Amino acid sequence: MRSGPHGVTKHHEGVKGIKSSRIWYVGAFVLMLLIEVGIAIFVRDDFVRPYIGDVLAVMVVYAGIRTIWPRGVKWLPAYVFLFAVGVEVSQYVGLVRWLGVQDNRIVSVLLGGVFDLKDVLCYGVGCLIVWGVQRVVLVEGRE
Repeated sequence: MRSGPHGVTKHHEGVKGIKSSRIWYVGAFVLMLLIEVGIAIFVRDDFVRPYIGDVLAVMVVYAGIRTIWPRGVKWLPAYVFLFAVGVEVSQYVGLVRWLGVQDNRIVSVLLGGVFDLKDVLCYGVGCLIVWGVQRVVLVEGRE
């Protein structure tokens, strides 16, 4: 392997970059998750909870996945969007009732119960935001 400045190999520089990316994503994940939990517990309105909460939800999923794979998944925002739409479709078809887990509070909250096309739009906005951050700020669009 070729040495870079100060005798550091290119491989070592890449590992350091991945570690710093992973730390950044862990911090973003924890912060957004805490905000999301705060919204779920304390906010009872017609805008922040239903709309900002859904935008933030896909951003939390994105950051969580990026803690595992900080680089190399160029289309991750699209995959997160498809996952979120899948969850929304499961609400449309009544998956929670079909599986018989409607009494399980955790599963019911995670999968939700009511299909709403506005949720899909919010997921799209959230994924566009992370795509923009990935592309413009973090310059990972070249993956």
